[in-house]
Amino acid sequence: MGEIRDLIGIFAILNPIGAIPLFLSLTAGRSHAEMRRIAAKTALAVVAILLIAAWSGQRLLALFGIGVPAFRIAGGLLVLLIAIAMFHAKSTPARHTKEEDTEAESKEDIAVVPLAIPLLAGPGTISLVIVDAQKASSMGAELGLSAGVVAVGVLVWVVLRLAEPIGVRLGTAGLNITTRVMGLILAAMAVQFMAIGLTTLLPGLGR
Repeated sequence: MGEIRDLIGIFAILNPIGAIPLFLSLTAGRSHAEMRRIAAKTALAVVAILLIAAWSGQRLLALFGIGVPAFRIAGGLLVLLIAIAMFHAKSTPARHTKEEDTEAESKEDIAVVPLAIPLLAGPGTISLVIVDAQKASSMGAELGLSAGVVAVGVLVWVVLRLAEPIGVRLGTAGLNITTRVMGLILAAMAVQFMAIGLTTLLPGLGR
C-alpha cells in the first residue's frame, strides 16, 4: 500500500497532464512523428533521472553530510511550495522559468531540457524520489521503487503522446482542475514529510 502511495505522489508531482499546454506550445509546427519522438525521449529521460536519484541520492547526501531528517524537511518544504502553486494552477520557478521556455523555443531538441528537467523531473520530484528510496528497507523494496519509476515513465509517455486529444478533451478548465487535485495530494504528502523529519530531529515534538 505504501508503495502505491509513493507512486501516486511521484506521478502527482510530475504532473504530465499539467505539462500538456507547454508541451504543445514547444512542439507547435512540428510533425506528429517528431512530437511522438519527443514524447518518448522525454519519458526516457525522466526515468533515467529518477532512477539515478533513487540509487545515488542517499550517497550524495552522505557525501555532503546531510542527514535524511533534514532532507525530509527541506524536500517537504520544496514540495509544499510546488503544491501550493499547483493548487492555484500555476507553475513555480523551481520547475521551470520563462527564460528556459524562451530558450527552448529556439532549440531543436527540447525533450531533455526543459521538458524532462526541470519541468517534469525537477528538484521537487527528485527530492520526493530520494525520500521514497530512503524508506525502502530492502533490496526488493528498492527494486520495486525502480519498477514503479519505470511505470510512471510509461504513463508520462502515454500522456505526452496523447497530448493533443487530451488537451482538446479536457480544455483549460479540465487541465487546471486536474492540476489542483494533484497539488492537494502533494500538499498532504509534503506536510507528512516535514512532520516526520521534525519529530526525528526533535523527538520531543512527538510527545
